[in-house]
Formats: sequence, C-alpha cells, structure tokens
Amino acid sequence: MSVSESDFNTFRQFLEVKSGILLGDNKQYLVTSRLKRLLEEHNIKSLTELMTRIQSQPRSALQDQVIDAMTTNETLWFRDIFPFEVMKNKVLPELLKKQPMQSLRVWSAACSSGQETYSLSMTVDEYERANLGIKANVQIVGTDLSPSMLKACKEGVYDSLAIARGLSQERLQRYFDKLPEGRYAIKSEVKARTDFRALNLLDSYAGLGKFDVVFCRNVLIYFSAEVKKDILTRIHATLKPGGYLFLGASEALNTLPELYTMVQCSPGIIYQAK
Repeated sequence: MSVSESDFNTFRQFLEVKSGILLGDNKQYLVTSRLKRLLEEHNIKSLTELMTRIQSQPRSALQDQVIDAMTTNETLWFRDIFPFEVMKNKVLPELLKKQPMQSLRVWSAACSSGQETYSLSMTVDEYERANLGIKANVQIVGTDLSPSMLKACKEGVYDSLAIARGLSQERLQRYFDKLPEGRYAIKSEVKARTDFRALNLLDSYAGLGKFDVVFCRNVLIYFSAEVKKDILTRIHATLKPGGYLFLGASEALNTLPELYTMVQCSPGIIYQAK
C-alpha cells in the first residue's frame, strides 16, 4: 500500500486527536507495516478508503482496531532493570516506613501487554522475601487504551517468545505456571496485586484515585511537548505528596520544577512530587 503525503497527514492528525501520539515526518512506512493486516482483513485498499470509513462511523470497532494497531508496542520484563531495583531498595522501604498501616497504590500507565505491571508485582514479592515478616500491602493499577492489550493483561498468559524478553529462569520458575504449547501463565498470587483498566492518557484520571508511585515509562516520547506537559501535570495531581514518578531511560523531566524534584538514585533518576 502506497501512502500519499496528504493521506499521511490526514491520518496522523486523526491519530494525534484520538490517542495523543504524534507521528513524525516520513513515517509512512510505519503506518503501512502496522495497518497492513488490518486493511487486508477489512478488504480496504488504501488509507483514503480507511479514513472515509472511520469518518462515516466515528465510534466503530474499526477505529478502535486502527488505534490499537498503531499504539501497541513491544515490551519487556523488568525493562532497564534499575527502576525495579530502585523500587525494591529505596521506594518501597521508604513509603512503608512512612505509612506502615496503609496500603500503597502504584499506577503502571500505558501498560501494553502487562509486563511492567506484573514485573512490579514480582518486585513487591521479592521485597517481602528479602524482608521476612514485612507484608507490603500494594495494589498495582495497569492502564492502557488498547482493548486487545487489556485482554492480554487480564489473561496473564504469554508465549515463549514474550517470556524470553527480559525474564530470568529463576523468576520464570517462581512466578509462572507452565501450560501446553510453550505458554506460561502468571501465578495467581502475582495477579492478585494487579487491577487492569481502560484509560486513554488524554482523558481524565479522576476515576483512578491517588497513588504513591506512578510508572509512566517509554510513552511520553510519542507525544508533543504540549501534550507531554499536560499529562505530567495531571499525573502530579494523582500523586500523594512525596510520591514518586518513574519515567523511561530516554525521557527527562526538564519542565515543571514547581511540581517535581529530581532524585538521583545511582543509577537512574526518579522524580518526587512536591
């Protein structure tokens, strides 16, 4: 499928309005590769035809499928390692000491197929194992705008290819049950800490409640500077005073000094809500 400049511009404007994702110039190849199978399934011959169908049925399943295809990304278990070590060795001990009788709430934003959310639950378990007698009452809320990703999160079943992306053999044996055909299911005790919900980061966060920690990693890079600032401001409103924000390794919070304080963790940087 060839994509003209005008069709591409129309499509990326639609994608930004609906999901906040800003496609850069000359990304026609990305649109072609991600939508190829979907267009074949619906017998759609061009991007022009696709946009005509979507505009005639703005609340259709087709629109959801297009956004799903364009926003779903590969993800890893314990991505970048250091955030989970910081969580286990600094953030959890500090927050549990500050509020020992209260439950902690963690938000895993744009959680894709659930690897980050479940990695956080495993991190909590590892903290408890290393500190016998301490029970960390933690709820981890994973959100994503993709219906297919949320379905995968809730099922918690992964094939051997997904399992191989960042998961050690020790963690595989401890936290998964082996299923037929090379698949693995998250154990129920890991699942029990998690709650998956549909949320577009452009929409209101009011229904989520307050959090002690927010992981919003490797997603802000897809947004414009204006949208990014808006999201970070609204994330701050969900954080309890002194709560922590984790961003991706390639992301930095160079604005909003009135809302966040940078915390050097060696390695890595996190941000504390003022």
